[in-house]
Amino acid sequence: MIEIKGLTKRFGDFTAVDHLDLTIHTGEFFGLLGPNGAGKTTTISMMSTVLLPTEGGIAIDGQPLTRKASAQKRKLSVITQEYSMRQDMTMDEVMEYQGRLYNLPRKVIREKSDELLDFVGLTEFRRRTVRHLSGGMKRKLMICRALLIEPEILLLDEPTAGMDALSRRQMWNLLRQVNGRNMTIILTTHYMEEAEALCDRVALINRGKLQKLNTPAALIDELGAFAVDETTEEGLKSRYFHDRSAAIAYLTEAGAQASFRATTLEDVFVECAGRKIG
Repeated sequence: MIEIKGLTKRFGDFTAVDHLDLTIHTGEFFGLLGPNGAGKTTTISMMSTVLLPTEGGIAIDGQPLTRKASAQKRKLSVITQEYSMRQDMTMDEVMEYQGRLYNLPRKVIREKSDELLDFVGLTEFRRRTVRHLSGGMKRKLMICRALLIEPEILLLDEPTAGMDALSRRQMWNLLRQVNGRNMTIILTTHYMEEAEALCDRVALINRGKLQKLNTPAALIDELGAFAVDETTEEGLKSRYFHDRSAAIAYLTEAGAQASFRATTLEDVFVECAGRKIG
């Protein structure tokens, strides 16, 4: 279990994360959502100890997470937005280099590399250098590298950024399988359909503060599960209804310029992100 209490990060006069409180359960697929500059990546950076909190702290299984807490840090593996791999290395070399950083025996590195590359469908490309891999292959390789050390917690910062729709869906399936091994996954993403499809719970943050915390389904129900989009002189307007018959009645009155649909997590995000936070 991960406990985040009063987590705060300031850069001079700017507060990036503002007294954030979260509890993330073991084996949970948890989403951190918010607009650009909300504090998502800063939170992930503090969880990986790249950044140190200004106030508050993080505990894993009751033990404080610090840069010196090697036992706690070894439970974590991070996948960043950037492709942080040498372009001239093959997949095998990337995996071996990672294993050596963690003092794994060569036999273990080879065995785990075989298993992981097969798991993500990259075995036939293992001798190809990173510069000749597609974006989706690079992301999969980064996951293999992260899983090599058998972490308990996987931190994913925009793992599908820049992927095409097919590669993104393949990555979703892969992450579901990884999470199915009882690994805790913490995900930041700008793709709301991704969070809705994958996450057990999501936290919506804005300007470093927690706005909403619940399951995607509960957040959608809170807003209203039925939506009517109406084209007006001011642009597209959406209204949300808890009752289907009420939505249909409004649609009938609105006429040809309106359409009916199910509410999504993206609607929740837009509504929350558009509100002023005190």
